[in-house]
Amino acid sequence: MFDVFIKLTWFFNQHKKRYLFSVLGIMTASALGLLPPKLIGYVVDNIRFQSISQSMLITVIIIFLSVILTHYIVTYLWNTALFSGSVTLEKVMRSRLMRHFLKMSPTFYTRFKTGDLMARSTNDLKAISLTAGFGILTLVDATTFMFMIIAMMGFTISWKLTFAALIPLPIMALIMNKYGAVIHKRFTVAQNAFGDMNNGVLESIRGVRVIRAFVQEDEDAKRFRHMTDDVFEKNMAVAKVDALFEPTMKILVGIAYTIGLGYGSILVFESAMTLGDLVTFNVYLGMLIWPMFAVGELINIMQRGNASLDRVEGVLSYQADIKNQSNPRSIQKVDRIDIKNVIFSYPNQNQIQLELDSLEVRKGDTIGVVGKTGSGKTSLFKLLLRQFDKQSGDILWNGIPIEQLDIYDIRRLIGYVPQEQILFSKTIRENIKHGNETASDEEIYRVMELAHFLNDIKQLPEGLNTLVGESGVTLSGGQKQRVALARAFIKNPDILILDDSLSAVDGTTEAAIIDHLKEERQDKTTFIAAHRLSAVRHADDIIVLENGKISERGSHDELMKQNGWYQSQFEEQKMEE
Repeated sequence: MFDVFIKLTWFFNQHKKRYLFSVLGIMTASALGLLPPKLIGYVVDNIRFQSISQSMLITVIIIFLSVILTHYIVTYLWNTALFSGSVTLEKVMRSRLMRHFLKMSPTFYTRFKTGDLMARSTNDLKAISLTAGFGILTLVDATTFMFMIIAMMGFTISWKLTFAALIPLPIMALIMNKYGAVIHKRFTVAQNAFGDMNNGVLESIRGVRVIRAFVQEDEDAKRFRHMTDDVFEKNMAVAKVDALFEPTMKILVGIAYTIGLGYGSILVFESAMTLGDLVTFNVYLGMLIWPMFAVGELINIMQRGNASLDRVEGVLSYQADIKNQSNPRSIQKVDRIDIKNVIFSYPNQNQIQLELDSLEVRKGDTIGVVGKTGSGKTSLFKLLLRQFDKQSGDILWNGIPIEQLDIYDIRRLIGYVPQEQILFSKTIRENIKHGNETASDEEIYRVMELAHFLNDIKQLPEGLNTLVGESGVTLSGGQKQRVALARAFIKNPDILILDDSLSAVDGTTEAAIIDHLKEERQDKTTFIAAHRLSAVRHADDIIVLENGKISERGSHDELMKQNGWYQSQFEEQKMEE
């Protein structure tokens, strides 16, 4: 049951002073809370025996008020320390998750859906935070405070009465344990359902244009309703067990009260205890209600926290598929890339995606990569970016196997513009500066000219300060591609990879961008994948991929003489133009 606290030991050790102060504060406040009932019993007995005086009553009132004020101050201090600790844990865990997400390769994101990752980063972290705050409070109250009250009842009043009144406690422990096991199981299921619903919402929002275009609004609303109904039912299953805690506690507390009043009255009649002691005992018994409730709350919170922590740790324990060796080698620039006998297939797939015998690229080369859809163009780029590792063969940078290189060096040296452009919900300036945080506006305008975006920026109402919206929703497809190109250009990388990055621009714009590329990157390496062959016509070397293999290779003029796929495709596209 206490697994969640054991798993969070690393955090409690880091903040041991905070939690030690909080626990001592709770115990001090609990001890102060035990004094008023004794004062009440003392006053009752003195009233009964007519021995109370005015000075005695004033003294008792002053002590009473002093205890209340001290209790208030101590409670404020431990509350601040304890619950700031729980917020800190949530912050630390969220930062750990974010760092972990940024290190993960595409394989990780095929295993975990985005909506589920968001659920683990929000709802599950809230449950863990609750465990480190309210959970610690209930743990101390359910143990220390309860034993303090029982000790006061037993040592200062009557062990017989205390023992009789606490008979329901073992029954309560057994029932709470059963409830806790069910809560853990059902809460895990409910959180998984919430993650699936999150993912469904994300897909609907991203694909809202497609949904409208195909008039699927009603169907999507129906699908969402089924998901929300599923989440509702699973959370109701949790709530039904949760709802059993309070009535069960009330029944057990009621039995304890009945025993305390009944048996206590008999002891008063037998003169085994005074009326004041009975009053004090019943006040203590009333104070015992919260610790007894705290036992139920503690089990509930711990099981929820444990389930959530298991889900979060399930993500954090996932080992990156691509990571640095123990002593990675560093390079400052790339003079050559050699690919030899490389065979590659995606994880959990038997089909070979790439089978490259030999490809040599020298500094300053422009390499065109063309072929039918699914021929392996993007797969080649993913290997160069080391998003995946090959099964066999060698990819050498300056003669060094890519596996021995520092991953951060590889990505620092590459500028990548993928098929699907990702823009952030920021201004155009911020999106472009993502490639170079120190870039000035003059540099930004220069790369926008290279990307043939200057005329567009002049037409936008706020220029560089124009917000592009989520995923660049306010821009056209061609504009998004050119902002993504400008972001890669401003990085001025040793290797520039354009993966069908000119597909959404017209032929004139494409020609202008290609001319700028040839001028700017004469001494740097560029890979261009395209379906429109005019984008690679100027390349020093063009490779045609077919089923992952190089079927044709050469310059544009050489390929036109081979009368192969490239020549027929180029002439067909010319006729279409």
